[in-house]
Amino acid sequence: MTYEETLSYLYQQLPMYSRIGIAAYKKDLHNITALCNALNNPQDQLKCIHVAGTNGKGSTSHMLAAVLQEAGYKTGLYTSPHIKEFGERIRINGEMIDPDFVIDFVERIKDICAEIRPSFFEVTVAMAFEYFAFQKTDIAIIETGLGGRLDSTNIIKPFISVITNIGYDHMDILGDSITDIAREKGGIIKKNIPVVLGEILKETKDVFVNIANENDAPVYFAEEDFLIEYIDPEGGLLLCNIKNLETNIVEKLRLDLVGIYQTKNARTVLCCVEVLRKLDINIPESALHKGMENVKGLTGLSGRWDIIQKDPTVIIDAAHNEDGIIQVIDQLNSNYAGSKYHFILGFVKDKDINKLLKLFPENSTYYFTNAHIPRAMPHTELMQLANDAGYKGNSYDDINVALDNAINAAGNDDIVIVCGSFYIIGEINN
Repeated sequence: MTYEETLSYLYQQLPMYSRIGIAAYKKDLHNITALCNALNNPQDQLKCIHVAGTNGKGSTSHMLAAVLQEAGYKTGLYTSPHIKEFGERIRINGEMIDPDFVIDFVERIKDICAEIRPSFFEVTVAMAFEYFAFQKTDIAIIETGLGGRLDSTNIIKPFISVITNIGYDHMDILGDSITDIAREKGGIIKKNIPVVLGEILKETKDVFVNIANENDAPVYFAEEDFLIEYIDPEGGLLLCNIKNLETNIVEKLRLDLVGIYQTKNARTVLCCVEVLRKLDINIPESALHKGMENVKGLTGLSGRWDIIQKDPTVIIDAAHNEDGIIQVIDQLNSNYAGSKYHFILGFVKDKDINKLLKLFPENSTYYFTNAHIPRAMPHTELMQLANDAGYKGNSYDDINVALDNAINAAGNDDIVIVCGSFYIIGEINN
Protein backbone atom coordinates (compact mmCIF):
# COMPACT_ATOMS: atom_id res chain seq x y z
CA MET A 1 0.00 0.00 0.00
CA THR A 2 0.98 3.62 -0.45
CA TYR A 3 1.04 5.97 2.53
CA GLU A 4 -2.28 7.48 1.46
CA GLU A 5 -3.85 4.01 1.13
CA THR A 6 -2.49 3.07 4.56
CA LEU A 7 -4.02 6.15 6.17
CA SER A 8 -7.29 5.44 4.39
CA TYR A 9 -7.28 1.95 5.93
CA LEU A 10 -6.64 3.39 9.40
CA TYR A 11 -9.36 6.02 9.07
CA GLN A 12 -12.02 3.96 7.30
CA GLN A 13 -11.56 0.39 8.52
CA LEU A 14 -10.91 1.02 12.21
CA PRO A 15 -13.42 2.58 14.63
CA MET A 16 -12.28 6.17 15.22
CA TYR A 17 -13.54 8.12 18.23
CA SER A 18 -13.10 11.49 16.53
CA ARG A 19 -15.46 10.35 13.79
CA ILE A 20 -18.10 8.22 15.50
CA GLY A 21 -17.72 8.94 19.21
CA ILE A 22 -18.37 6.49 22.04
CA ALA A 23 -18.94 3.51 19.70
CA ALA A 24 -15.17 3.52 19.04
CA TYR A 25 -14.23 3.52 22.72
CA LYS A 26 -13.08 0.18 24.15
CA LYS A 27 -13.71 -0.08 27.90
CA ASP A 28 -10.88 -2.44 28.68
CA LEU A 29 -7.21 -3.02 27.82
CA HIS A 30 -7.73 -6.35 26.02
CA ASN A 31 -7.04 -5.15 22.48
CA ILE A 32 -4.01 -3.00 23.24
CA THR A 33 -2.58 -5.85 25.32
CA ALA A 34 -3.08 -8.31 22.45
CA LEU A 35 -1.57 -5.89 19.93
CA CYS A 36 1.48 -5.20 22.06
CA ASN A 37 1.94 -8.91 22.83
CA ALA A 38 2.03 -9.57 19.09
CA LEU A 39 4.74 -6.89 18.80
CA ASN A 40 6.79 -8.33 21.70
CA ASN A 41 5.67 -5.54 24.01
CA PRO A 42 7.69 -2.56 22.76
CA GLN A 43 6.27 -0.39 25.56
CA ASP A 44 8.38 -2.34 28.05
CA GLN A 45 11.52 -1.02 26.35
CA LEU A 46 10.53 2.61 26.89
CA LYS A 47 11.32 5.11 29.62
CA CYS A 48 8.00 7.00 29.74
CA ILE A 49 6.30 10.02 31.22
CA HIS A 50 2.52 9.51 31.29
CA VAL A 51 0.30 12.61 31.07
CA ALA A 52 -3.46 12.76 31.73
CA GLY A 53 -5.97 15.51 32.50
CA THR A 54 -9.11 17.20 31.22
CA ASN A 55 -7.37 20.29 29.83
CA GLY A 56 -3.73 21.14 29.32
CA LYS A 57 -2.37 17.62 28.90
CA GLY A 58 -1.41 18.25 25.26
CA SER A 59 0.32 21.56 25.96
CA THR A 60 2.05 20.13 29.05
CA SER A 61 3.27 17.13 27.04
CA HIS A 62 4.66 19.38 24.31
CA MET A 63 6.34 21.68 26.85
CA LEU A 64 8.01 18.72 28.54
CA ALA A 65 9.13 17.39 25.16
CA ALA A 66 10.65 20.76 24.20
CA VAL A 67 12.56 21.02 27.48
CA LEU A 68 13.87 17.44 27.27
CA GLN A 69 14.90 17.93 23.63
CA GLU A 70 16.85 21.04 24.60
CA ALA A 71 18.46 19.01 27.41
CA GLY A 72 19.84 16.64 24.77
CA TYR A 73 17.46 13.68 25.14
CA LYS A 74 16.05 11.85 22.14
CA THR A 75 12.42 12.49 23.00
CA GLY A 76 9.37 10.65 21.72
CA LEU A 77 5.99 12.38 21.91
CA TYR A 78 2.62 10.69 21.46
CA THR A 79 -0.45 12.97 21.49
CA SER A 80 -3.95 13.08 20.04
CA PRO A 81 -5.89 14.12 18.11
CA HIS A 82 -3.92 15.44 15.17
CA ILE A 83 -5.00 18.72 13.61
CA LYS A 84 -3.68 18.56 10.05
CA GLU A 85 -1.56 15.46 9.53
CA PHE A 86 -1.61 11.95 11.00
CA GLY A 87 2.12 12.18 11.77
CA GLU A 88 1.51 14.92 14.35
CA ARG A 89 0.47 12.15 16.74
CA ILE A 90 3.85 10.43 16.82
CA ARG A 91 7.02 12.54 16.83
CA ILE A 92 10.64 12.18 17.84
CA ASN A 93 12.44 15.46 18.56
CA GLY A 94 9.64 17.22 16.72
CA GLU A 95 9.91 15.15 13.54
CA MET A 96 6.77 13.30 12.51
CA ILE A 97 6.82 9.51 12.20
CA ASP A 98 8.41 8.12 9.03
CA PRO A 99 5.62 7.30 6.52
CA ASP A 100 7.46 4.11 5.49
CA PHE A 101 7.29 2.91 9.10
CA VAL A 102 3.53 3.54 9.16
CA ILE A 103 3.07 1.50 5.97
CA ASP A 104 5.19 -1.37 7.23
CA PHE A 105 3.54 -1.38 10.66
CA VAL A 106 0.02 -1.55 9.29
CA GLU A 107 0.96 -4.37 6.90
CA ARG A 108 2.41 -6.36 9.80
CA ILE A 109 -0.61 -6.03 12.08
CA LYS A 110 -3.42 -6.54 9.55
CA ASP A 111 -3.96 -10.17 10.50
CA ILE A 112 -4.30 -9.49 14.21
CA CYS A 113 -6.50 -6.47 13.44
CA ALA A 114 -8.85 -8.76 11.52
CA GLU A 115 -8.95 -11.04 14.55
CA ILE A 116 -9.42 -8.57 17.43
CA ARG A 117 -10.90 -5.54 15.57
CA PRO A 118 -9.05 -2.83 17.48
CA SER A 119 -9.94 0.86 17.37
CA PHE A 120 -7.97 3.48 15.47
CA PHE A 121 -6.64 4.80 18.78
CA GLU A 122 -5.48 1.38 19.95
CA VAL A 123 -3.56 0.86 16.73
CA THR A 124 -1.90 4.28 16.85
CA VAL A 125 -0.88 3.77 20.48
CA ALA A 126 0.77 0.45 19.62
CA MET A 127 2.39 2.10 16.58
CA ALA A 128 3.87 4.82 18.78
CA PHE A 129 5.29 2.30 21.24
CA GLU A 130 6.87 0.29 18.44
CA TYR A 131 8.29 3.37 16.71
CA PHE A 132 9.80 4.81 19.88
CA ALA A 133 11.34 1.44 20.77
CA PHE A 134 12.68 0.98 17.22
CA GLN A 135 14.19 4.48 17.27
CA LYS A 136 15.61 3.92 20.77
CA THR A 137 14.24 7.08 22.34
CA ASP A 138 15.75 8.18 25.64
CA ILE A 139 12.40 9.34 27.00
CA ALA A 140 8.89 8.99 25.56
CA ILE A 141 6.10 11.31 26.64
CA ILE A 142 2.74 9.56 26.31
CA GLU A 143 -0.49 11.56 26.48
CA THR A 144 -3.66 9.70 27.36
CA GLY A 145 -6.65 9.83 25.07
CA LEU A 146 -9.72 9.60 27.32
CA GLY A 147 -9.58 9.17 31.05
CA GLY A 148 -6.66 7.11 32.23
CA ARG A 149 -7.58 3.89 34.01
CA LEU A 150 -8.92 2.16 30.89
CA ASP A 151 -7.07 4.28 28.35
CA SER A 152 -5.01 2.26 25.86
CA THR A 153 -1.86 4.12 26.91
CA ASN A 154 -2.22 2.77 30.45
CA ILE A 155 -0.28 -0.41 29.80
CA ILE A 156 2.99 1.52 30.09
CA LYS A 157 5.11 1.54 33.23
CA PRO A 158 6.17 5.19 33.44
CA PHE A 159 8.84 6.60 35.72
CA ILE A 160 6.67 9.65 36.39
CA SER A 161 2.93 10.30 36.00
CA VAL A 162 1.32 13.71 35.48
CA ILE A 163 -2.33 14.76 35.89
CA THR A 164 -2.85 18.35 34.76
CA ASN A 165 -6.37 19.04 36.05
CA ILE A 166 -9.91 17.69 36.27
CA GLY A 167 -13.00 19.20 34.66
CA TYR A 168 -16.28 18.15 33.13
CA ASP A 169 -15.77 16.46 29.77
CA HIS A 170 -16.62 13.06 28.25
CA MET A 171 -19.09 12.39 31.08
CA ASP A 172 -20.79 9.71 28.97
CA ILE A 173 -17.62 7.67 29.39
CA LEU A 174 -15.89 8.90 32.55
CA GLY A 175 -18.82 9.55 34.88
CA ASP A 176 -21.14 12.38 35.84
CA SER A 177 -19.36 13.65 38.95
CA ILE A 178 -16.00 15.37 39.28
CA THR A 179 -14.87 12.65 41.70
CA ASP A 180 -15.78 9.91 39.21
CA ILE A 181 -13.76 11.68 36.52
CA ALA A 182 -10.83 12.13 38.92
CA ARG A 183 -10.95 8.43 39.77
CA GLU A 184 -10.67 7.52 36.08
CA LYS A 185 -7.82 9.97 35.46
CA GLY A 186 -6.12 8.82 38.65
CA GLY A 187 -6.00 5.33 37.20
CA ILE A 188 -2.61 6.19 35.66
CA ILE A 189 -1.03 6.39 39.13
CA LYS A 190 1.27 3.37 39.50
CA LYS A 191 3.00 1.52 42.33
CA ASN A 192 5.96 3.51 43.71
CA ILE A 193 5.89 5.93 40.73
CA PRO A 194 5.84 9.66 41.58
CA VAL A 195 2.83 11.62 40.38
CA VAL A 196 2.67 15.36 39.72
CA LEU A 197 -0.75 16.99 40.11
CA GLY A 198 -1.13 20.28 38.26
CA GLU A 199 -4.40 21.74 39.56
CA ILE A 200 -6.57 20.17 42.20
CA LEU A 201 -10.07 20.82 43.47
CA LYS A 202 -11.30 20.22 46.99
CA GLU A 203 -13.37 17.29 45.68
CA THR A 204 -10.47 15.69 43.79
CA LYS A 205 -7.55 16.02 46.20
CA ASP A 206 -8.64 13.18 48.47
CA VAL A 207 -9.35 10.96 45.45
CA PHE A 208 -5.79 11.36 44.16
CA VAL A 209 -4.15 11.14 47.58
CA ASN A 210 -6.03 7.92 48.37
CA ILE A 211 -5.05 6.31 45.07
CA ALA A 212 -1.43 7.42 45.54
CA ASN A 213 -1.34 6.09 49.12
CA GLU A 214 -2.72 2.74 47.99
CA ASN A 215 0.16 2.57 45.50
CA ASP A 216 2.90 4.06 47.73
CA ALA A 217 3.30 6.71 45.04
CA PRO A 218 4.97 10.00 46.07
CA VAL A 219 2.67 12.97 45.30
CA TYR A 220 3.75 16.46 44.24
CA PHE A 221 1.24 19.34 44.10
CA ALA A 222 2.36 21.93 41.55
CA GLU A 223 -0.29 24.40 42.69
CA GLU A 224 0.94 24.23 46.29
CA ASP A 225 4.67 24.11 45.57
CA PHE A 226 4.89 26.85 42.91
CA LEU A 227 3.37 30.33 42.80
CA ILE A 228 2.59 32.21 39.58
CA GLU A 229 3.71 35.73 40.51
CA TYR A 230 3.62 37.68 37.27
CA ILE A 231 2.08 37.39 33.84
CA ASP A 232 2.63 39.78 30.94
CA PRO A 233 1.77 39.15 27.28
CA GLU A 234 4.55 40.78 25.27
CA GLY A 235 4.12 40.59 21.52
CA GLY A 236 4.67 37.02 20.42
CA LEU A 237 5.70 35.81 23.88
CA LEU A 238 4.11 35.44 27.30
CA LEU A 239 6.34 36.53 30.19
CA CYS A 240 5.69 34.49 33.29
CA ASN A 241 7.45 34.47 36.66
CA ILE A 242 6.91 31.33 38.74
CA LYS A 243 8.33 31.00 42.25
CA ASN A 244 9.44 27.71 43.81
CA LEU A 245 8.03 28.10 47.33
CA GLU A 246 10.54 25.63 48.80
CA THR A 247 13.68 27.27 47.42
CA ASN A 248 12.31 30.80 46.77
CA ILE A 249 13.89 30.62 43.30
CA VAL A 250 11.88 32.54 40.70
CA GLU A 251 11.96 31.23 37.14
CA LYS A 252 11.44 34.11 34.70
CA LEU A 253 10.03 32.23 31.73
CA ARG A 254 9.32 33.45 28.22
CA LEU A 255 6.62 31.26 26.66
CA ASP A 256 5.87 31.09 22.95
CA LEU A 257 2.47 29.63 23.90
CA VAL A 258 0.75 32.91 24.65
CA GLY A 259 -2.59 31.75 26.04
CA ILE A 260 -2.63 33.00 29.64
CA TYR A 261 -3.93 29.56 30.69
CA GLN A 262 -0.51 28.21 29.65
CA THR A 263 1.00 29.64 32.82
CA LYS A 264 -0.78 26.89 34.77
CA ASN A 265 0.71 24.28 32.45
CA ALA A 266 4.13 25.92 32.80
CA ARG A 267 3.80 25.63 36.59
CA THR A 268 3.04 21.92 36.20
CA VAL A 269 6.08 21.52 33.94
CA LEU A 270 8.34 23.26 36.48
CA CYS A 271 7.13 20.83 39.14
CA CYS A 272 7.81 17.92 36.77
CA VAL A 273 11.30 19.22 36.05
CA GLU A 274 12.09 19.28 39.78
CA VAL A 275 10.90 15.68 40.13
CA LEU A 276 12.83 14.61 37.03
CA ARG A 277 15.99 16.15 38.45
CA LYS A 278 15.47 14.13 41.64
CA LEU A 279 15.31 11.05 39.38
CA ASP A 280 18.73 11.97 37.93
CA ILE A 281 17.42 13.38 34.66
CA ASN A 282 19.83 16.20 33.85
CA ILE A 283 17.92 19.32 32.81
CA PRO A 284 20.11 22.44 32.78
CA GLU A 285 18.48 25.82 33.40
CA SER A 286 19.34 26.85 29.85
CA ALA A 287 17.40 23.86 28.46
CA LEU A 288 14.38 24.71 30.61
CA HIS A 289 14.27 28.29 29.36
CA LYS A 290 15.09 27.60 25.70
CA GLY A 291 12.58 24.79 25.58
CA MET A 292 9.73 26.82 27.07
CA GLU A 293 10.45 29.72 24.73
CA ASN A 294 10.34 27.55 21.62
CA VAL A 295 7.69 24.86 22.20
CA LYS A 296 6.03 25.42 18.82
CA GLY A 297 9.28 25.33 16.88
CA LEU A 298 10.66 22.29 18.67
CA THR A 299 7.50 20.17 18.79
CA GLY A 300 5.10 21.49 16.14
CA LEU A 301 2.31 22.27 18.63
CA SER A 302 -0.55 24.32 17.17
CA GLY A 303 -4.17 25.22 17.85
CA ARG A 304 -3.62 26.88 21.23
CA TRP A 305 -4.33 30.62 21.15
CA ASP A 306 -2.70 30.90 17.72
CA ILE A 307 -2.94 34.41 16.30
CA ILE A 308 -2.98 33.78 12.55
CA GLN A 309 -3.78 37.28 11.32
CA LYS A 310 -3.83 40.94 12.34
CA ASP A 311 -6.23 43.76 11.33
CA PRO A 312 -8.54 42.16 12.25
CA THR A 313 -6.92 39.87 14.79
CA VAL A 314 -7.86 36.23 14.13
CA ILE A 315 -7.31 33.72 16.94
CA ILE A 316 -7.80 29.96 16.76
CA ASP A 317 -7.99 27.86 19.91
CA ALA A 318 -8.97 24.21 20.37
CA ALA A 319 -11.00 24.94 23.53
CA HIS A 320 -13.93 22.52 23.41
CA ASN A 321 -15.20 22.08 26.97
CA GLU A 322 -16.43 24.30 29.78
CA ASP A 323 -13.09 25.01 31.46
CA GLY A 324 -11.28 25.61 28.17
CA ILE A 325 -13.90 28.01 26.83
CA ILE A 326 -14.03 29.96 30.10
CA GLN A 327 -10.26 30.48 29.90
CA VAL A 328 -10.48 31.67 26.28
CA ILE A 329 -13.21 34.19 27.08
CA ASP A 330 -11.35 35.40 30.18
CA GLN A 331 -8.27 36.12 28.07
CA LEU A 332 -10.32 37.90 25.42
CA ASN A 333 -11.78 40.15 28.09
CA SER A 334 -8.33 40.72 29.56
CA ASN A 335 -6.41 41.38 26.35
CA TYR A 336 -9.09 42.96 24.18
CA ALA A 337 -11.56 44.66 26.54
CA GLY A 338 -13.81 46.96 24.55
CA SER A 339 -13.28 45.19 21.23
CA LYS A 340 -16.09 43.65 19.24
CA TYR A 341 -15.93 39.84 19.06
CA HIS A 342 -16.82 37.59 16.14
CA PHE A 343 -17.10 33.97 17.32
CA ILE A 344 -16.87 31.10 14.83
CA LEU A 345 -18.18 28.02 16.63
CA GLY A 346 -18.41 24.33 15.83
CA PHE A 347 -18.96 21.48 18.28
CA VAL A 348 -19.34 17.72 18.30
CA LYS A 349 -22.76 16.28 19.11
CA ASP A 350 -21.83 14.60 22.38
CA LYS A 351 -21.16 17.89 24.20
CA ASP A 352 -23.71 19.68 26.37
CA ILE A 353 -24.13 22.40 23.73
CA ASN A 354 -26.66 24.50 25.65
CA LYS A 355 -24.34 24.63 28.67
CA LEU A 356 -21.39 25.66 26.50
CA LEU A 357 -23.34 28.34 24.64
CA LYS A 358 -24.23 30.06 27.92
CA LEU A 359 -20.52 30.75 28.45
CA PHE A 360 -20.33 33.11 25.46
CA PRO A 361 -21.25 36.81 25.54
CA GLU A 362 -24.57 37.61 23.86
CA ASN A 363 -23.39 40.98 22.54
CA SER A 364 -21.13 39.43 19.89
CA THR A 365 -21.52 38.28 16.30
CA TYR A 366 -21.73 34.53 15.66
CA TYR A 367 -20.90 32.25 12.76
CA PHE A 368 -21.89 28.60 13.18
CA THR A 369 -20.13 25.80 11.33
CA ASN A 370 -19.20 22.11 11.48
CA ALA A 371 -16.33 19.80 10.74
CA HIS A 372 -16.93 17.13 8.12
CA ILE A 373 -17.03 14.13 10.44
CA PRO A 374 -20.10 12.09 11.48
CA ARG A 375 -19.66 13.18 15.09
CA ALA A 376 -19.99 16.90 14.32
CA MET A 377 -23.19 18.76 15.15
CA PRO A 378 -24.60 20.03 11.83
CA HIS A 379 -24.19 23.79 11.51
CA THR A 380 -27.93 24.32 11.00
CA GLU A 381 -28.77 22.50 14.25
CA LEU A 382 -26.12 24.45 16.14
CA MET A 383 -27.49 27.73 14.76
CA GLN A 384 -31.01 26.78 15.85
CA LEU A 385 -29.87 25.91 19.38
CA ALA A 386 -27.92 29.15 19.57
CA ASN A 387 -30.78 31.24 18.21
CA ASP A 388 -33.13 29.71 20.76
CA ALA A 389 -30.64 30.68 23.48
CA GLY A 390 -30.42 34.28 22.23
CA TYR A 391 -27.25 34.07 20.13
CA LYS A 392 -27.79 35.34 16.61
CA GLY A 393 -25.75 34.59 13.52
CA ASN A 394 -25.59 32.69 10.25
CA SER A 395 -24.43 29.13 9.63
CA TYR A 396 -21.92 27.75 7.13
CA ASP A 397 -21.05 24.20 6.11
CA ASP A 398 -17.38 25.14 5.62
CA ILE A 399 -15.20 26.71 8.29
CA ASN A 400 -13.26 28.62 5.63
CA VAL A 401 -16.43 30.27 4.29
CA ALA A 402 -17.41 31.16 7.86
CA LEU A 403 -13.93 32.57 8.47
CA ASP A 404 -13.99 34.65 5.27
CA ASN A 405 -17.39 36.08 6.21
CA ALA A 406 -16.22 36.94 9.71
CA ILE A 407 -13.03 38.64 8.48
CA ASN A 408 -14.95 40.63 5.87
CA ALA A 409 -17.51 41.76 8.45
CA ALA A 410 -14.96 42.65 11.14
CA GLY A 411 -13.37 46.04 11.56
CA ASN A 412 -9.60 46.30 11.94
CA ASP A 413 -9.92 46.56 15.72
CA ASP A 414 -12.36 43.65 16.01
CA ILE A 415 -11.38 40.15 17.16
CA VAL A 416 -12.31 36.97 15.28
CA ILE A 417 -12.14 33.78 17.39
CA VAL A 418 -12.46 30.20 16.15
CA CYS A 419 -13.08 27.60 18.86
CA GLY A 420 -15.21 24.63 19.93
CA SER A 421 -13.42 21.70 18.32
CA PHE A 422 -10.02 20.45 17.18
CA TYR A 423 -11.72 19.25 14.03
CA ILE A 424 -12.96 22.58 12.70
CA ILE A 425 -9.48 24.01 13.30
CA GLY A 426 -8.06 21.12 11.30
CA GLU A 427 -10.17 22.10 8.30
CA ILE A 428 -8.94 25.70 8.15
CA ASN A 429 -6.96 26.26 4.95
CA ASN A 430 -3.31 27.12 5.58
